[in-house]
Amino acid sequence: MEYANFIARCIEIARRGEYFVAPNPMVGAVLVRNSDEQILAEGWHERYGEGHAEVNCFKHFENTEYRVQNTDLSTCTLFVSLEPCSHYGKTPPCAKLIIEKGVGRVVVGMLDPNPLVAGKGVQMLRDAGIEVVVGVLENECRELNKRFLCLHEKKRPYVILKWAETADGFLDRNRRIEDLRLKIEDLHLNGALAISTPETKKIVHRMRAENMAIMVGTNTVLLDNPRLLNTHWEGRNPIRVTLDRHNRIPADARIFSDGIETIVYRERTDWPYVLSDLASRNIHSILVEGGATLLNHILEAGIWDEIHVEVAPEITIGEGVAAPKIALPEAFETVDGHRLYTIVRK
Repeated sequence: MEYANFIARCIEIARRGEYFVAPNPMVGAVLVRNSDEQILAEGWHERYGEGHAEVNCFKHFENTEYRVQNTDLSTCTLFVSLEPCSHYGKTPPCAKLIIEKGVGRVVVGMLDPNPLVAGKGVQMLRDAGIEVVVGVLENECRELNKRFLCLHEKKRPYVILKWAETADGFLDRNRRIEDLRLKIEDLHLNGALAISTPETKKIVHRMRAENMAIMVGTNTVLLDNPRLLNTHWEGRNPIRVTLDRHNRIPADARIFSDGIETIVYRERTDWPYVLSDLASRNIHSILVEGGATLLNHILEAGIWDEIHVEVAPEITIGEGVAAPKIALPEAFETVDGHRLYTIVRK
């Protein structure tokens, strides 16, 4: 039996829960009959707080012809992309369920770094006499849940920077907040420079759906009064985060609207504290769409994991707010004529 093929299938179906399971990891499970390598059932973690992949896989099995045929699960292998949980959380432990079902072998893509699990699920299965294989397509399984792993291994969220710039390297025109006594809706002094296209905006909103939180700086809030919603992609709206050292953001700013949680850091705005606090809230990822000041601060602090840059080759403005100066890779994707660059820190 080729274990890698079935773990690859686990990874594939796990992605179906991508926009709905955070802060939990994406997990897929596949039940296979050993004798003919027939897939009997599949399941994935669909929504945070609901059944895990193993639970959904067994539910699927109960509604198949194989269950009617009284298939002996001791002659079957359960493949799962992440170690089955061993503790009571919002749902009972999956390792206990696997033991109760009588599965003969379990193949695990990678161990769960969550200290509540961290090898305990595998040990529980082995103590029950189940054969367990660990570490199949481990790198691919890690990539699937890089945000979840960052939270538990580095004790901070996975940090992604995103900006769009003109062909001559500017984020925006020069704009100033001339009178903070103005109402927030009047602070659109010249309007932000439109760089992204409708299609590249969809990509940004997909990134908002992929990450638990979104961060902008004080100047972005005051100049643009953004809502920071995910309106062009499926999934939940991200938690909104901003820094306001001098208490300049008015109470009627739109980041406080729509019933979405907003976190504002005022007294403590140093990065070790901010990232630690976000981690304590179980926020495993943050998309930074801030202006030049915020982006440059994060780059200087070296606390980023990915950078996504959109370059509009047909737009030049001559002067304005300079984009961060970084070396872009040779490879890029083209969408609507715009070049999309991705840098992943190793």
